[in-house]
Amino acid sequence: MGDMGLRAAAERHVGDSLVPGLAAVAARGDQAEVLTLGSVSIGGPPVRRDSLFRIASTSKPITAAATLALVDEGLLALDEPVDRLLPELADRRVLRRMDGPLDETVPARRPITTRDLLTFTCGFGMVAEMFQAETPWPVVAAASELDLQQFGPPDPARQPDPDTWIARFGSLPLMAQPGEKWMYNTGASILSVLLARAAGTSLADVLRTRLFEPLGMRDTAFWTKDTDRLTTAYRPAPDGLVEWDGPDGTWSTPPAFCDGAAGLVSTIDDLLAFARMLLEGGAPVLSDRAVAAMTSVQLTAEQRTSGAVFLEEGTSWGFGQAVAANGAYGWDGGYGTSFLVDPNEELVVIVATQRMFDSPALPPVHQDIRAAAYAHVAHNGR
Repeated sequence: MGDMGLRAAAERHVGDSLVPGLAAVAARGDQAEVLTLGSVSIGGPPVRRDSLFRIASTSKPITAAATLALVDEGLLALDEPVDRLLPELADRRVLRRMDGPLDETVPARRPITTRDLLTFTCGFGMVAEMFQAETPWPVVAAASELDLQQFGPPDPARQPDPDTWIARFGSLPLMAQPGEKWMYNTGASILSVLLARAAGTSLADVLRTRLFEPLGMRDTAFWTKDTDRLTTAYRPAPDGLVEWDGPDGTWSTPPAFCDGAAGLVSTIDDLLAFARMLLEGGAPVLSDRAVAAMTSVQLTAEQRTSGAVFLEEGTSWGFGQAVAANGAYGWDGGYGTSFLVDPNEELVVIVATQRMFDSPALPPVHQDIRAAAYAHVAHNGR
């Protein structure tokens, strides 16, 4: 594949107060250029190709793929109500106003379906308006008190076990009618409970048996014993970076709730294996029909309304990931990961850092590495 200029694109972004370290890969066909730069922690050893990163919301496409694997097996149906497996979510009530009192509700017009969870139209999740409110909306405050962990950075240490989580979630009204509008995040957390119950095992086992083992993704999991390979997570602060989670922190022990919305750690090679599976039509884990649905726009114009926090202008949603106007798809993780697959160019670009995003916009180091990969493709053609 030749030098794609990844190093030149990335170097100026790496430093103790910038991005302490990163691993990246740009791949086309069976060719791949891998880059590692900087250190796993400030003052620590260098990043290696097999360094582990908390991939946060890049977990979402993986959870969506596992859902479609169970659909292919006949354990779930896309348009079936989730009530069969999640009776806690039967007979939903819906807030009259998203920012209104919890007891001012109307009945849901229909049940939540598996499809609603994959498309993030289940009636609950993040919307831009909640972050602009002067005081927390009652439903946001209630979800926070219940430790559902739906409206801030992922923190698996605080979430209760799946049965308790879904029971607590079921005690709240929905924020919108099922199927009405795209609302970020919560659909994937509900899927975490649905998949486990459909398969009669834990979500961790569902992902391992349906995806990770067949694809050779041996390092992707909800926690790791190999803490010497786990990078330190940092958040930006006015005078540099502040440690958010260390190698012996939250991701060093099994969580009570395996949250498929944001809970995984992974490596660039594991994510590359997942991306290539999607590019190549799903084998050996998904049907080509499942991949076609997952990687194409699934929202109506009405569902993709204002308030769609984190979805860039001109971008829509497939199953568990964004789909751009040019057909490229993928999703990024707020702990510092970006994941992009462009089927038109047969291009995969994955960047893993341990610096939390400063804003919903993709950070410059990710943008510059992508731009270098695309420039290389444009210069060299097919």
